[in-house]
Amino acid sequence: MLTNMKGWEWLIIVALILLLFGAKRLPDAA
Repeated sequence: MLTNMKGWEWLIIVALILLLFGAKRLPDAA
């Protein structure tokens, strides 16, 4: 599975992680 991952797929994973951490670290930002 990892061998078939493309650059855009990694970008999506990183984006999801950033969104999750951002939501937890900045709950009052919204």
